[in-house]
Amino acid sequence: MKTLYEKLLDAHTVRRIDDDTVLLYVDFHVMNEYTSPQAFAGLHEAGRSVRDPGRHLAIVDHVSPTRAIASLDEVEDAGGRLQIETLAENCARHEIELIDLFDPRQGIEHVVVPDLGLAWPGTTILCGDSHTTTYGAFGALAYGIGTSEIEHILATQTVEHSVLKPMRITLTGAPGAGVTAKDMVMAVIARIGANGAAGHAVEWDGPAVAALGMEGRMTLCNMIVEAGARVAVIAPDGMALAHLGGRPHAPTGDAWDALAAHATTLRTDEGAVFAREVEIDVAAIAPLVTWGTSPDQAAPIFATVPDPRGDADRRALDYMDLVPGMPLHTIQIDRAFIGSCTNARIEDLRAAAQILRGRRVADGVTAICVPGSKAVRAQAEAEGLDAIFREAGFEWRGSGCSMCLAMNDDVAATGERLASSTNRNFEGRQGRGARTHLMSPAMVAAAAVTGHLTDVRKL
Repeated sequence: MKTLYEKLLDAHTVRRIDDDTVLLYVDFHVMNEYTSPQAFAGLHEAGRSVRDPGRHLAIVDHVSPTRAIASLDEVEDAGGRLQIETLAENCARHEIELIDLFDPRQGIEHVVVPDLGLAWPGTTILCGDSHTTTYGAFGALAYGIGTSEIEHILATQTVEHSVLKPMRITLTGAPGAGVTAKDMVMAVIARIGANGAAGHAVEWDGPAVAALGMEGRMTLCNMIVEAGARVAVIAPDGMALAHLGGRPHAPTGDAWDALAAHATTLRTDEGAVFAREVEIDVAAIAPLVTWGTSPDQAAPIFATVPDPRGDADRRALDYMDLVPGMPLHTIQIDRAFIGSCTNARIEDLRAAAQILRGRRVADGVTAICVPGSKAVRAQAEAEGLDAIFREAGFEWRGSGCSMCLAMNDDVAATGERLASSTNRNFEGRQGRGARTHLMSPAMVAAAAVTGHLTDVRKL
């Protein structure tokens, strides 16, 4: 009896190195301009070539400007421009497909890959970014890797993988108004802690997971990394196949039939044993916001800033300039940001637009929306969502990682407080000295129009 993770692992194990490590075959490797240069440099120093260029895709996303530019010369950050140029040179040298800034497919890698139909059930997908777990929503074994591992995959199409303990998180019940997949995963992280899934491969299960659309499932798999999970998977179903089918790189004909048939086998066996089980009734979840500097420091919007339970909490409260007992809904914001690989898909933009329609961003608040890809941006514009954002006072930007990690022009100033749909609220994550409150896109929209953290259900 095996879990889904164990089945995926077995299917891709080239050989067992020891009791805790296997050599894993990698079906598909995604890379970006930020984590790949050193890997290519190591490859070249060793005189090696890329073993299978067709199984790699490079995407410019981390340092890409979200304001309109006509040429690479307009990228103001010299270091970022060099990273983009280096990636292009490496891809040309090894005949690896590159999606650059001016490609109509460009966007955040974890949005682009599903856009293009490259996340297939039953495959292994690795990338030099921790939120690669996103593709687990399709039943893929996907996770983030480091520079030395990128080099190893480029040279051999394999990687050493430390075997993880299987963990199941079951979501039951039906969510109430205003509760999204973002709130569900934040509730789990708050329950189990920032290291609660460390060393584990998480399988999401339960009726509340099955009821989510693919965007919501991707949010679950993406953000459970913030509880320390190395891998996250969901058994693929008809919804996953429907989302994949017909996309540019989805298989067709007999190949599609074979993939669909294989997907039906990607299930945890009855009686398989998990090292840890967690169950949460989503009916008991309210919209959440973070108050600290770790994603597990979160509470329902109707709650108050808690008393510190230790030095980490005290440091977080000092950094965030908050006082225990302060109602969360009274906290004023300076900026609102909707974007990131966690929450910049079309469903996220629709949810935010529903709140923004007919409303205006509060005085003193700067608000931007960064669609996850050019394809998402085009779809949003076809639906008229861009007009809603603009009329509300949001800046409507191009695609990229943007203010999620402040590696391009989009940086918050010291002391500014943000309502953000991103995945991390670490100190300085969105700008040196910036203070981040994580929440769903609809909650960000609610904060933007009121000027303070707000229960979206009241709007």
